[in-house]
Amino acid sequence: MIDAVTGRARALRTVAGRISLAPVLVRVAILLSTLVGLLLAFPAEVVAGEALGPLVAVAVLPAVAPRRFWPTFAALVTVAGWLLATDGYGRPIALWRLMAVAVALYLTHTLCALVAVLPYDAVVDPDVMVRWLTRAAGVLLATSVLGVLLLELSGVGAGGSGWQAVTIAGLLLSVGVTALLAGLLRRR
Repeated sequence: MIDAVTGRARALRTVAGRISLAPVLVRVAILLSTLVGLLLAFPAEVVAGEALGPLVAVAVLPAVAPRRFWPTFAALVTVAGWLLATDGYGRPIALWRLMAVAVALYLTHTLCALVAVLPYDAVVDPDVMVRWLTRAAGVLLATSVLGVLLLELSGVGAGGSGWQAVTIAGLLLSVGVTALLAGLLRRR
């Protein structure tokens, strides 16, 4: 028993000595983007109270375990915070805040995908990181422009209250598609 614990401690020390900078920086970026999304989504009254600690814990989870359920959990908590702020606290939907939360969610998602394939001791060429972030910036720019155009064309942007049922249906649809894809992946 003691030999097993000593062996694990020695292995942990070896792994800690081999950690490189790039995967750590990506994990810090995951933590920051998740935390920004959570702070923008939740109402200020909740964040100023005792909820800051749990929100930081939710932001740490995807950075520590990006291959697990935690990125999805953080995204769902962010969406729940948005729904709480708009419905529970009556915060009006501001386009800049909506876009910022969407950007934070996408950055968390794409950075988790990147760090999930990087071992802790990976030596990463800076061009790889630049190309990854450039592609993410292109997706965010195109999505933002298209979203604003569609919002203006629909007429909802000028003081529309939004559709809560559509938001919840979209969330349920995305969870259903994720469950379907996970089930298909397990069938292999």
